[in-house]
Amino acid sequence: MTARPTHSPTDGQADAFAAFPDDGEQHPGVLLYMDAIGLRPVLREMARELAEHGYYVLVPNLYYRHGPAPVVELPERIGEDVRPAVFAQLMPLVEAHTTERALRDADAYLRFLTTQPEVSAGPVAAIGYCMGAALAMRTATAHPDQVAAVAGFHPGFLVTDAPDSPHRLVSKLTAQVHIGLAEGDLTPEALSELNQALDAAGVGYTAEIYPGTVHGFTMADTDAFNPSALQRHWDRLLPLLDRTLANS
Repeated sequence: MTARPTHSPTDGQADAFAAFPDDGEQHPGVLLYMDAIGLRPVLREMARELAEHGYYVLVPNLYYRHGPAPVVELPERIGEDVRPAVFAQLMPLVEAHTTERALRDADAYLRFLTTQPEVSAGPVAAIGYCMGAALAMRTATAHPDQVAAVAGFHPGFLVTDAPDSPHRLVSKLTAQVHIGLAEGDLTPEALSELNQALDAAGVGYTAEIYPGTVHGFTMADTDAFNPSALQRHWDRLLPLLDRTLANS
């Protein structure tokens, strides 16, 4: 399992982490979008765990325009005491990552992922955490011919008032979808709007509130971490990938 850079010709070079089985075989590709905190050890560990199930997992540093990861110096544990200071540094990076940039990057990430010698031909998955859930959805709606599975966990920016809110684009989906929500991630009205949009799109999907969770529940380096919810996330994600990516 090694790390390699990926390229976005118009915006410079993006650093990324890649994990894949070291068996000389080809495996289905998974594009994993980070949460707002950024590319760090906990995400590398999740990518390695996913790779052990037979996938090539690419985790780009979405903030590459501002420098290589970690763009912001992060403590080993992001507790409530340091969270405000960390997010004060992160929010300008989140805001600079416009939809236009995200879609351009998605093109580059998919091009890189699908041309790696270790990646098998066929569809890929886009998965994401926090803001990455919305980016995974945008990637799938922009590339319906390539993305067969979308999973988003404790999503941010998935249902907004914007005309191009990700939930308004799901009519373009061909992918199967799982959304794993913390209890406070979406209002009942917003969740209903998301479900109605997915129903209308006619795709296979589940949108589920994970009990007893707060936003960020998959991330073991934060106070939001919930071990049973992380396990539930694997229990939903792995069968979805197995169904859609024909992983042999």
